[in-house]
Amino acid sequence: MATRQDKSTDAYEALLDRYQRLAYVQDSSMVLSWDQQVMMPEGGTPARAKQLAALSAVVHDLITADEFEAALREAEDTLEALDEDQTAVVREIHRKYDRQENVPNDLVATLAETKTESQSIWKDAKADDSFTEFAPSLKKLKRLHVKRAKHINPDKPPYEVLYEDSEPYLPLEQVEHIFERLKDKLIPLIDRIRSEGHTLPDPFAGRSYDKESQRALSAAALDHIDYDRMHGRLDTSPHPFTSGNQFDARITTRYKEGDPLDALMATVHEYGHASYMLGLPRDEYGTPLGESLSSGVHESQSRFWENHVARTKPFWELFTPVLTDHLSVEDLAAEDAYAAANRIYPNNHIRVEADELTYHLHIILRCEIDRAFLEGDISVDEIPEMWNQKMETYLGVTPPTDRKGCLQDIHWSSRFAAFQAYTIGSVLAAQLDAVMREEIDDVDHKIRNGEFGPLREWMEKNVHSHGRKYPTDALIEEATGEPLTADYFLNYVDEKFTDLYNL
Repeated sequence: MATRQDKSTDAYEALLDRYQRLAYVQDSSMVLSWDQQVMMPEGGTPARAKQLAALSAVVHDLITADEFEAALREAEDTLEALDEDQTAVVREIHRKYDRQENVPNDLVATLAETKTESQSIWKDAKADDSFTEFAPSLKKLKRLHVKRAKHINPDKPPYEVLYEDSEPYLPLEQVEHIFERLKDKLIPLIDRIRSEGHTLPDPFAGRSYDKESQRALSAAALDHIDYDRMHGRLDTSPHPFTSGNQFDARITTRYKEGDPLDALMATVHEYGHASYMLGLPRDEYGTPLGESLSSGVHESQSRFWENHVARTKPFWELFTPVLTDHLSVEDLAAEDAYAAANRIYPNNHIRVEADELTYHLHIILRCEIDRAFLEGDISVDEIPEMWNQKMETYLGVTPPTDRKGCLQDIHWSSRFAAFQAYTIGSVLAAQLDAVMREEIDDVDHKIRNGEFGPLREWMEKNVHSHGRKYPTDALIEEATGEPLTADYFLNYVDEKFTDLYNL
């Protein structure tokens, strides 16, 4: 006769089996999306849109099937017999089910197809510097996303529902409080740098650096920080990104002929995302314990490697000879390379080219416009004007074109309420870095000597290995001993840039 334990195990395994099927299909969609941005010929969009729409519909069919719901209910009925990991798996599956069960299948397919088509339209509109080309798609996407949000939870504002797609466990109110603190502190610090700061060296100005040399430099940087080429690859795309899982984590970058640091930092940033994916438990592939937790946690890993490793003085003491060898830059001092990697560019219009301080004002203005548009406070045609106004207010510059303004990001061609993750990630990265430096002896010495293994292992132990076992707030407390706070980030940037600019 079967025991209650046997029945709970059987129910759990039946649910997991159904979930894994849809997880594998979703991963297939990611490969097609990667191919669209990296290798697919331009004319392939109509077919790719249909393919991705079909796969989205398959996933939706799988998770909303009566059999899936029955398996979920049966597993939840036996929760008291499950261990902590299994309970977390059921919790996460239930959350995904809740966000799909009331959304019509035809809306899922239409949204997926529209997103794919819109990415191509955005790319052309950006090349043509014409927001009016993209505006109809953006308007349609808003309508579809709002419709989906109302199906998920009609009692919450659509913006908050969509925010929870990528940040399910950090309240939006908490994030907006952090944003207000950053505005209060960063704007005066940037103004001080503008008015009082010393001029930092710019040893890379005035020259062109061919793409092949830059690609070789990016590859060398990945080799230095031990990117696993057996489970990843480096390519180019219009907008750098990372895609994959714990077996296959691919990164892309892009190259600017006049600024070799742009591609180098983007490459290391994307490596941080890949390190998270590759650090997820391999034996949990296809389960929530083998999935990354949230966009903010993901960004904490990329921001850690970009800012707390690759923008440090010890890193440049290690890497300057490599850079000079690849780019034929003579007599470059590590001190000057370090300063160049950390220069502040308040007059810059482009988010992905922004420095460590002004970057967050780029994010905040996007979030504010994003919300105003989604909630109906502004029309699609008012976006360019509001964008330029906020750029002037926060950064003192006005984009000369839409290409350098409201058309620069690919994000709106696929989703809304997602920009918060970039700043959440930076704030969390500083918090993780502070605790890591307490627990690992002489992190700077290790970076200077190219010993990156202990840093990656610390992240794997404290972040990657948990997958979705903990909600975000619980994971942060587990890793750092306290809730998410902006204190570490604000102290870090104040100390760093006060010293750099001799304020």
